[in-house]
Amino acid sequence: MVPAMVKAVFPGSFDPPTFGHLNIIERARTIFERVLVVVAVNRDKNYLFNTEERLAFMREFVAPWPNVEVHACDTLIVEFARKHSCRVLLRGVRSVQDFSYEFELSILNKGVGPEIETFFMPTDQKYFVLRSSAIKELASLGGDVSGMVPSVVATALERFRTVSS
Repeated sequence: MVPAMVKAVFPGSFDPPTFGHLNIIERARTIFERVLVVVAVNRDKNYLFNTEERLAFMREFVAPWPNVEVHACDTLIVEFARKHSCRVLLRGVRSVQDFSYEFELSILNKGVGPEIETFFMPTDQKYFVLRSSAIKELASLGGDVSGMVPSVVATALERFRTVSS
């Protein structure tokens, strides 16, 4: 029997996108037929970058990879996965705390969409401390984030720091 080609959804806020996010996407694209990167749109959450900016960042970063596409989503991720015939939700984890949170979320998603599986992928060791909230805080205080995010994001964060000062 020939294995089915599998599409995966990699959801996140990507506010800002980090090298850890890109590491997961780069590795996943070699495993799955297609990877759909989904930028979350949650009206109740205050983002540093708006939806269009986050989409533009992600589209620029994944442009070299023909089997990766970027979408925005303001619905349940399971609904998005169904709509796009994706059987896998891909979640990056850096720590036991991440895994605990993601595991509970995967149980909830499994209840809503029993046909969709969650795969956990640990980040490469050099990215395990990259947390978007910490990067935003460091940047807001004038810290160097160039080793944590792509240069276009570091520049955007610098502009934000300058504006908010």
